[in-house]
Amino acid sequence: MKKFVKYGVIALLSLFVLTGCRTAAVYNVNNSSIGSNTSSSNVYKAIKNAGVSKGWIITQSRPGLAIGTINIRKHRAVVEIPYTSNSFSINYKDSMNLKYDSTTNQIHNNYNGWVQNLENAINVELSRYSK
Repeated sequence: MKKFVKYGVIALLSLFVLTGCRTAAVYNVNNSSIGSNTSSSNVYKAIKNAGVSKGWIITQSRPGLAIGTINIRKHRAVVEIPYTSNSFSINYKDSMNLKYDSTTNQIHNNYNGWVQNLENAINVELSRYSK
């Protein structure tokens, strides 16, 4: 009976460790549509404000391209955010300590959550500019 309990505990701990380290396909946002009457400068403002609200550092690399960086504990993710007055995208650029595998396009699950939160926040900010 003691062996059964011992092996059961080991199996549960192994399952816990393995589920905590899951990876998934990299989540990118491709040409998300923006409502009408929004200038590209307002799109950048919306991206910047949304990023700040979610812990991202947003900088403008050039007109029409923002770079977003988030640092959480020992992890870092960097995304490119190309935008126009009609749409925006969020594309993986680089990461540190997120188990990114370029051959399988897999990354730690937390990355996808961070990008989805950023996407949602951008959409909320954009709704303030488009009338």
